[in-house]
Amino acid sequence: MISGRDEARQPVLVGERISKSFGDVQVLFSVDFDVMPGEIHALMGENGAGKSTLVKILSGFEQPTSGRILLDGQPVTLPRNGAAESLGIVIIHQEFNLAEHLTVAESLYLGREVTRFGILDRRFMRRETRRVLDELGSHIDENALIGSLAVADKQMVEIAKAISRDARIIFMDEPTAVLSREETAILFREVRKLREKGTSFVFVSHKLDEVMELTDRVTVLRDGQWVKTAPTSALDGEAIAQLMVGRELSSLYPAKHEPDVDEEVVLSVSGLSTGYVRDASFDLRKGEVLGFSGLIGSGRTELMEAVAGLRPRASGVVSIRGKQLVAGDFRAANAEGLAYMTKDRKGRGLLLGEGMTVNLTLQAIDQHLRHGYLDPKSEAKAMMRAKRRFDIRVRDEHVRAGRMSGGNQQKLLLAKIMEIEPNIIIIDEPTRGIDVGTKQQIYHFIAALAREGRSIIVVSSEMPEVIGLCTRVAVMREGRIVGMLEGEEISEQQIMRYAAGLRRQLAS
Repeated sequence: MISGRDEARQPVLVGERISKSFGDVQVLFSVDFDVMPGEIHALMGENGAGKSTLVKILSGFEQPTSGRILLDGQPVTLPRNGAAESLGIVIIHQEFNLAEHLTVAESLYLGREVTRFGILDRRFMRRETRRVLDELGSHIDENALIGSLAVADKQMVEIAKAISRDARIIFMDEPTAVLSREETAILFREVRKLREKGTSFVFVSHKLDEVMELTDRVTVLRDGQWVKTAPTSALDGEAIAQLMVGRELSSLYPAKHEPDVDEEVVLSVSGLSTGYVRDASFDLRKGEVLGFSGLIGSGRTELMEAVAGLRPRASGVVSIRGKQLVAGDFRAANAEGLAYMTKDRKGRGLLLGEGMTVNLTLQAIDQHLRHGYLDPKSEAKAMMRAKRRFDIRVRDEHVRAGRMSGGNQQKLLLAKIMEIEPNIIIIDEPTRGIDVGTKQQIYHFIAALAREGRSIIVVSSEMPEVIGLCTRVAVMREGRIVGMLEGEEISEQQIMRYAAGLRRQLAS
């Protein structure tokens, strides 16, 4: 397993021939994986490849069906449910593991509270929390309640919690999914500093550029099986992507569908203000893919939720084909053919404890009623259509949504909103936390919807995504739309000029 490396250097953690089954469904097949001291080891693979299951086994949250784990060369049974932290093994979960009612400082010290004379030393815990947050370049208030924080700030708290625990091995599952470029750069700086001190990292990410920039070795899984382990320097992004999906990805983005300039305006937003968003105006044409870009916190999601009727408007008008929508009325927007796909698929998009069919038909439940009762045959037909149309692949037909891979969850969420047959679709962060193969599929789904004459708004923090998909790109900054780019104007440089406040006059 350690060929080509110094035999005197013993791996700090090893998984040998790890297999895992959930009932009759096997998800890992005799996988080998090791982590060296002071190494950043990337674990790559499509959604459903088995990455998260392997991470949970190597951190004690799941037990292997067969195989063994060695810590410092000795066989070990890791304690369950996070207790492996006592052995120096810490995991930063993709789903936040924070208590919403606690403060930031209380969250960092939960389970390892510091006392003085039998009384909680809150001053010390607040001071140390402030020190760790300062190291991460974060201005989060250590006294703020977790429930009051934005998603990106919660992720920084998770990272601070892991770093503060003097871990020997830190598993990072999609740690940068909700971070800005600046926050990501700070995180990487801290990771490198800890690596120099001997801390080991397992870095699970779908962002190939980050893997190439940060990691020392890469292991690729496919369909629950080990494919390859190699030094990162011996690979490039294209090679890793091909190992992950088993095929070439020569056309990640489909050809853009350019609507005619005289196509009708299907959605018009004028002077919309809501909370942080101020005086936003734009039009969307039939068959168009319109992108919304900008830094995290620029107001994109708030604007789209107001357009879709999910939050109230302070002012402004939203019209669909000339008909004004009632503010804050999500059902009315749906009835007029507008659907919104949330970026928070686990928290707001899917019922994780329910099966696929319940999730698929929930928003369009009226279509599957017969004499006032749910028609199982109608639901079953809808599920078959969705699986075929959106290539939803599961080994267990009765799997709960929470047990599905991120990519299949995202496809199910897209299928769910398409059940109401909308003509206008707002998709917020369409590929967050999913693998490159599934990204390609979703990009082609979006292009196919545009060719059908549907109109799509894509909100994305990934500039290559909006550049590759969209015929126009609106850029937001501090709650305002500050630029509208099209044609050759659409580039990372131009988007960043507007997003960073370095505006200049667009070419006419």
